[in-house]
Amino acid sequence: MNNNKEHARRRAKQHKKVRPVANVRKVVLFNKPFDVLCQFTDENYTSEQKASKQQRQTLKDFIPIEGVYAAGRLDRDSEGLLLLTNDGKLQHQVANPKKKTTKVYWVQVEGKPTEEDLTKLRNGVTLKDGMTLPAKVTLMEQPTVWPRVPPIRERANIVTTWLEISITEGRNRQVRRMTANIGFPTLRLIRFAIGQWTINNIDNGAYKVIE
Repeated sequence: MNNNKEHARRRAKQHKKVRPVANVRKVVLFNKPFDVLCQFTDENYTSEQKASKQQRQTLKDFIPIEGVYAAGRLDRDSEGLLLLTNDGKLQHQVANPKKKTTKVYWVQVEGKPTEEDLTKLRNGVTLKDGMTLPAKVTLMEQPTVWPRVPPIRERANIVTTWLEISITEGRNRQVRRMTANIGFPTLRLIRFAIGQWTINNIDNGAYKVIE
């Protein structure tokens, strides 16, 4: 009899336990405009900027979703795909160079690099923080994309060229430093893809939620 009572008490306690509700994974694909900070607050917003009302735009000006954080970064002067998520594992996978998630960039450079120049990027170039891993680099036609505001500064009588560059690293301003290393400064940089995700069908300044 006592055993039956003890068993009943144990079962009652088990039924009272409430399992925490698992968060639904959210993935936000944001097509970041030029001159937007890759964070939700401007931590370096100075008193001088406040006085002149020159507050810089941040992610909160475009994405009204709580609990998501950028997986990796995209420079203020770069455009294109930024992935945000509430999934810590996914965030780590995208941001960690050891996971080798491929990022694809459309890059407008000053000048006209030759195949010999591009081969240097494909083999890896030496930057101040070491040798880069081999990149996939191809010439491409000018993509059909939104106009940049403000437009890039082009020098008269100097042609520009569009490249598609795929890398698995994520060093600070890496693509810009790579093209500068071979003598062709980057004028405009758009991240087209991160792994399986792209900016296809996402307007500049807009976002798409994948759950």
